Amino acid sequence: MKSFNTKILAVSNQKGGVGKTTSAVNIAAFLAITETPTLLIDMDPQANASTGLGLDPQSDYLSTYDLLINNKTIKKCIQKTEIKYLDIIPSSTKLAGAEIELVSMFTRESILKDSLGNIYGKYKYIIIDAPPSLGLLTINVLTASQSVIIPIQCEYYALDGLSQLLNTIRLIQKNLNPELIIEGILITMYDSRLNLSKQVVNEVEEYFGDKVYKTFINRNVRLGEAPSHGKPIILYDPTSTGSKNYMDLVTEILQHNG
Repeated sequence: MKSFNTKILAVSNQKGGVGKTTSAVNIAAFLAITETPTLLIDMDPQANASTGLGLDPQSDYLSTYDLLINNKTIKKCIQKTEIKYLDIIPSSTKLAGAEIELVSMFTRESILKDSLGNIYGKYKYIIIDAPPSLGLLTINVLTASQSVIIPIQCEYYALDGLSQLLNTIRLIQKNLNPELIIEGILITMYDSRLNLSKQVVNEVEEYFGDKVYKTFINRNVRLGEAPSHGKPIILYDPTSTGSKNYMDLVTEILQHNG
């Protein structure tokens, strides 16, 4: 079996409603469509990435909770999806209590990282959907990742709270994962008709420079509908604007990673 130099990419922003999970699911799906072996790890207790790929968080499959808390092996937690090259480790609502359970655990910040060592080389990309908070679950995600994609929505106060995330990233670089870098800043919910969208883009580009992806994710109804059907946009409506945006984004990610 072919072995890969695995790239582990977190999608993180502690602010809710910025398109974080939508981006994690669709980046993973489009990578898989290019026949790139990809694993999506749902670390968000809301389990939206899992339901967005058609899994039921109430089912009795092993989840990221079992991986972190119940000491289950990572291989047992991996589930297939309906896309050939895409696997997932689903989340579970039980993960909401994991923050408290992790506090007393030894090497609690690196449990996910240590688990991923057992499948390194099996996938070309591992995409991790981080929770919308800066607690121990997110610390586990950032400690395990090589780089992080930060989605920022085109709305008032878009950069609000971002300094907290950047501060957390700096602390993790200093203490737990010196290799961690910002992979890119992703503009979401963009509407070219609105001055506000353009203002946000200018502000973000001024702050992050060439870290901002050239591809913006436009406001798109079909993109919003897809998760309720348990499908990524490529399966729900491959001709939609949202589908084209994520295809362009993944092309950019692949080019950037050679």
